[in-house]
Parts: sequence; C-alpha cells; structure tokens
Amino acid sequence: MVATRQDVTALLRAWGHGDADAGERLLPIVYAELRRQAARLLRRERRDHTLQPTALVHETYLRLIEQRAADWKNRAQFFAVAATAMRRILVDHARRHGARKRGGSWDRISFDETRRAWPGPPDVEILALEEALEELAVLDPARVRMVELRFFAGLSLEETAEVLGVSESTVTRDWRLARAWLFRRLGGPARR
Repeated sequence: MVATRQDVTALLRAWGHGDADAGERLLPIVYAELRRQAARLLRRERRDHTLQPTALVHETYLRLIEQRAADWKNRAQFFAVAATAMRRILVDHARRHGARKRGGSWDRISFDETRRAWPGPPDVEILALEEALEELAVLDPARVRMVELRFFAGLSLEETAEVLGVSESTVTRDWRLARAWLFRRLGGPARR
C-alpha cells in the first residue's frame, strides 16, 4: 500500500501528539524520501566524502525524533525540517573535517542537478554557502528558509508556498531574488 500525503500528515500529527506507534509506522513511509534527499545532497559533495546517505538519514532522523512533539502540519513541513537538519549535519561535518585538516580545503557541493532552479556556478563550497546563508539571514530570514526548502529539501514551488504560507507567485519572485543574491555573493559572474 502506498501512503498518500494525507496518510503521512495524519501519522505526523498523531506522532506529534505522543503516539509512538504512529512514529514507528511513519519511519518506513518517509525513509525512502529521506534517503533520496540525503543521496541527492551527498552527490554534490566531494568524491572522498566520509558521510554516507544512510548515516545522514539516521542522524537526521535522530534529530527529528527530538522534535516529535512538534506541531506537524503536513508532509512538506516535515521534509523541510528534515532538510534543515541535513544542512546542519553537512555543515557540522564540513567544519569538523576542515578542523582536522587545520584549515584544509572545504567540502564542495555541486549544483549540477539543480541547474534549472539554481543559476549559480557548478560547484560551491558548502561552508561558503553556509556563510552566505548566514549573511542573507540577517537581511531576509524568509529567503534563507526558501533556499532550504527549494535547494536542500528539493521541494517544489507549490510545496514551498504551502510550507511558508504564501502564494506560489511570491515564492517564484523571492526565489529569483534569493538565487541572484547568493549567486553574486558566491562569486558568480554578473547576470543581466
């Protein structure tokens, strides 16, 4: 049986209200999508990256379990929170790796698979991206959240609008602005 969005939402809400059985039924349903999300993110990393998709999913799920009492609204919100957790795990991993190498090279992520959504350079250093997102958060936290949802979670424009509670046209406009700002900040050529 394939679970619908409504099934996932119902399980998330039950889990958020303390139903441990709902959490156990939820894991197999969301695991495959979390695994795809992790694999997509790790394909952007350097070839010798030590973190594997399964480990990233497990670490993410452990962080999500800590938030089980959250007021889960829907599937898209859950995967948005998961994407934020994955982003933090990857950044922490990159920082630890850099510290071990005493300021060695930063981890690189590739934007090749998101070429339609992201006009930026093919490779971006994950720590440089994190610093740029931290700068953008000072200027416009909502756009950082949008980048997390679109880039890290891989949510569609429609799903992003649903999570943020805004129109799809607002997401489209703000996504263009956020991409342009990040592209410029990360050293891409000026766009016309």
